[in-house]
Amino acid sequence: MLKGHQSWVFANRPMISATGVTGGPFEANGKLANDFDLLYEDLWMGKESYEKAHRLLLEEAIKMALKKGEVQKEQVQFLFAGDLINQITPTSFAARTMQIPYFGLFGACSTSMEGLALSSFVVNYQGAKYVLTGASSHNAAVEKQFRYPTEYGGQKPPTAQWTITGAGVALVQPNEPEKMHPVTTSATIGKVIDMGLTDPFNMGGAMAPAAADTIMAHFRDLQLDPSYYDLIVTGDLGRVGHDTAFELLNKSGLKLERKQFQDCGLLMYKDDQPVQSGGSGAGCSATVLYGHLLNQLKKGTYKRMLVVATGALLSPLSFQQSESIPCIAHAVSIEMNEEKG
Repeated sequence: MLKGHQSWVFANRPMISATGVTGGPFEANGKLANDFDLLYEDLWMGKESYEKAHRLLLEEAIKMALKKGEVQKEQVQFLFAGDLINQITPTSFAARTMQIPYFGLFGACSTSMEGLALSSFVVNYQGAKYVLTGASSHNAAVEKQFRYPTEYGGQKPPTAQWTITGAGVALVQPNEPEKMHPVTTSATIGKVIDMGLTDPFNMGGAMAPAAADTIMAHFRDLQLDPSYYDLIVTGDLGRVGHDTAFELLNKSGLKLERKQFQDCGLLMYKDDQPVQSGGSGAGCSATVLYGHLLNQLKKGTYKRMLVVATGALLSPLSFQQSESIPCIAHAVSIEMNEEKG
């Protein structure tokens, strides 16, 4: 059901019945290593290129979600997924392997919640029984496309972020009220916001206004108070962007508690890991949500959360032509099924 101007409410509360989360060596040394299903020891992962390794991350995450959900790939109606590489080829090649009807998405680092919102909408209205959705990124593949190959060893400013090597996938299906699983309850689709920033090493600062705009739209459309959520988590704003978004929200009159407002890019790595402003990449919010955050939800640490994945919609071409950076954010609210007594 459409609520307000840009939000959906999922009356049937589609269920996230299983997830698969894969990561690389840097993530294996991070704070959330125990929340991954599979971690690789090196960035090559036995493949001839970083892009092929990127594809493997998604393939293995899909297989893990299917195995944990006890569902065969032939039972899945649709796959909604994407990445950051030109023409989302790692995802498309993974879809070729899996042979599941496929919607390729590009929302940059907002792709994870774009996919979850669309999957939930389709399942909520009986458009499918099983849908897979996910997003992925690979540090070495993404960095050489958007900035410089990591082999160059080029210095980065403090505003720069570290692209996560990982993939997060969720299996979405109709709700089974007797089961204690996470469910999606609403989604807010963001608008493209461009404040004129041009620095590709400050993605967090560029994306912060889009995150704030979508969060404000969510509470306006659903007529909720921020206290409704135990956690409001952005995708990959990093330290600079997260502080900026917090300030923008408070200036707009939307008062949040600091501990209530977090960022996936700040949750992933340890303080002594050299990630500058924090983690980023399409796999950032996907791995943190489908691994760590859903585990915390199941443990009862949180009851309700709003996940706001943020994306910078630039390309190497637009940067070379001195264009500013258009950004977007999509939000999905998630909670646990109420226990039936």
